[in-house]
Amino acid sequence: MQLMTECNLASLISEILNGKVLVFPTETSYGIGCDATNQTSVDKVFAIKGRSDNKPLLIVVDSIETAKKYLRWNETLENLALKYWPGPLTIVGEYVGGNLAKGVVGADNTVAVRVSDFPFLKSITQKIQRPLVATSANLAGEPSLYDAQEIIKVFFDKENQPDIILNYGVLPTIAATTLVSVVGNEFKILRQGSLEIKL
Repeated sequence: MQLMTECNLASLISEILNGKVLVFPTETSYGIGCDATNQTSVDKVFAIKGRSDNKPLLIVVDSIETAKKYLRWNETLENLALKYWPGPLTIVGEYVGGNLAKGVVGADNTVAVRVSDFPFLKSITQKIQRPLVATSANLAGEPSLYDAQEIIKVFFDKENQPDIILNYGVLPTIAATTLVSVVGNEFKILRQGSLEIKL
């Protein structure tokens, strides 16, 4: 488990493309993630978190255009995307195919996608040109973590550990992203987060 206090973007891109699992800051809490097309890396995220196989991992992509490659697009999705993306909104929609790893696509053939406006995530997803798994960097069932030192304590004695932790100190405590489902034209709020949705 390597600790980094400075972000060398070129180096991080190389590590992600080589299958490494990273802990990084997000617009809410610290996240943990990897290349969403790399099955070994995705499996490692599940092992690190102790997460059940039936709880798919969300992905962050660099643009609405990229999101359209993975989601079955419709009018409701278009309205949400134009109004709230990039931003702290995760949309679960019908997966239309691609090269995403098992564990990212749900058993019901849905995938959870976000276009982030957080500078770090935006830079990474633009550079790797692949979806990035980005789930909260805590053990399954535990609260989100905002302090890098707490994350180090949680994982330092575990068999399964992140490869790299980006230590950005203590992040502001912000609620998780809002999570909605758009399957067909049926719209549901699955988790109310920091963003209030008004269709």
